[in-house]
Amino acid sequence: MQIQTSRFGQIEAGPEDIIIFPQGLIGFESSRQWLILPDPENPDVAWLQSVAQPQVALPLVSPRKFAPEYKVNVPNRQLSTLQIRSSDRIYVLNVVSKSGKTLTVNLRSPVVINLSKRTACQVITTDSLPLALPIDLDNPTSNVKIAA
Repeated sequence: MQIQTSRFGQIEAGPEDIIIFPQGLIGFESSRQWLILPDPENPDVAWLQSVAQPQVALPLVSPRKFAPEYKVNVPNRQLSTLQIRSSDRIYVLNVVSKSGKTLTVNLRSPVVINLSKRTACQVITTDSLPLALPIDLDNPTSNVKIAA
């Protein structure tokens, strides 16, 4: 199928490429189908592209690059839609935002992806982690450590 995007132009994707968010994402509850696309300029960034809304693409990063001691503590009920089994491939990614000239990563509301089942959800951690940890995509090791 052809998917039109404002950032990447027209993309060819099959059903096996689509990640389903049964509850959508915070702020995008009606968008349930998404693609994960690599950033052509930065290998540390991926884009979560809405299938239904061409103008909606969210940059994602691995939290381990910027906060090595990062852990996701969430009630099991938040992950129930993923139906996680021990053999499933699970990934945790965080949304990047821009505040003025500063890039930040939201550690409090990660995206959890069950790649084995092609399902995902955005969760809210039970820890008081930052909503906007300043980051430097060019030098990830220079970031401030968070309390674990």
